[in-house]
This record gives sequence, structure tokens and C-alpha cells, in this order.
Amino acid sequence: MRKALVTLAMLMAPGVALAQANQCRLPSVIPRPHVEGPTADEPKRVLPIGYYTLAVSWTPQYCKTARGGARDAFQCGSGNRFGFTLHGLWPDGYGKEWPQYCKPAGVLPRRIVRDHLCATPSVQLIQHEWVKHGTCMPTTPTKFFALSRRLYHALRYPDMAALARREVISAQDFRQAFAAANKGMVADGLRLNLTREGALSEVWVCMDKRYRYIACPPQQGGVRDRARVTIELPA
Repeated sequence: MRKALVTLAMLMAPGVALAQANQCRLPSVIPRPHVEGPTADEPKRVLPIGYYTLAVSWTPQYCKTARGGARDAFQCGSGNRFGFTLHGLWPDGYGKEWPQYCKPAGVLPRRIVRDHLCATPSVQLIQHEWVKHGTCMPTTPTKFFALSRRLYHALRYPDMAALARREVISAQDFRQAFAAANKGMVADGLRLNLTREGALSEVWVCMDKRYRYIACPPQQGGVRDRARVTIELPA
């Protein structure tokens, strides 16, 4: 696997340079993740899958408040200037609970981590996403992460710099702009997560069991339509 440049070819729309990194330089040494599993607070739940959530994180905001250190070095200090990164593909249930930690899983092979690191720039988060979410789908780690990347790379983004310059932008305004950039997506098919100060941290995209965009079920949560949103831009 090349450790130099990984090009994301789908970044053609205006402003997208602020939404995904157009190149990703992998570190020369990739650390080994540690094994995770269910806990008393995060128990194993084997439930039917009702729909999916594709979650993407806004790196400029994450890195503004990250504690730093080795865990955040690649995402926040490598010079790659990440924008939206892939948090994960999550199977959701039919009600307020979702399947998680369905099967035990060991440490992911280094090759899988390397292949996925430019989409999800955290070794331990990659391990976590497979153990917590991927094990609840009838798939393998290789196929799970390939599907996650395909859905992630298919996303288009609004001009984040233009949105950040607006004097006022609501959650509904942002969802409408995001949906307008993606064919078949509707504003009600998105949920936003904000910091306590109202800064954008994550966007959740709702999908049916065939990975088509849908309106989010009521239990999906997210901030209210009128919530005021601020957007941190890359330094």
C-alpha cells in the first residue's frame, strides 16, 4: 500500500476543499489498536437492523478542543488539513435502542487500518467502529470498511467557508444546504450535533437498509431546527 498520497477523486464542487482533504499522507508508523468490548454502561445488544446512520465529523472543530498527544497527532497535527472525516456507519434499531457489540472481535489487521486511515484518521476509532457497529452486520471487516468508505466518498458538501461567513445560520439552514449538495437527500434526513457553544461537530445522515437516503426517524435526535450553528474553519 502506498504510504504517500491517497487522492479523493470526488472533490469537485466549490468549497469542497474545506470539506475533505484532497490528499492524505499516511504516517510511517501506524500504532496497533487495543481490543475493546461491551461494558456495564455499553452492553452487548443483538437487535434487528431498522436503518443506518452514516456519521461524519467536522475536524476543525474536533481539533480545536482535542487534548492533543499521540491519539490526535495524525488527525490534528500531520498537516493533512482534514475537513469532514468518517466517524462511522452505524446499524440502528426500530426503536430507541440499537444493536451494538454483537460479537467478540480481536485486533484488526494492520492492512485494514492502513486502508481506512485517510477516511477515519484515528487507529483506535477504526477498531472501535468495527467492534461496536460492524460486528452487528452480516459482513467482514474488509467489506464493512469498504462499504463505509464508499458511502462516505459519495457525500458532497456545501461551501463550508461561505456558510461560516453568514451572520446567522440555523440548523435547518445548514441541513438544507447539505441536502441540496446531495442528490436524493432531504433536510429531514440529516441530524446535527453541536458543541455546548453551538459549534458544528458532526452530521448524521440517515439511510435505509439499502443505503439510500431517507428522512430520519423521530428517535434519531439532533438539535432543533432553530438552533444557531457556528462553523470553525481550518487554521
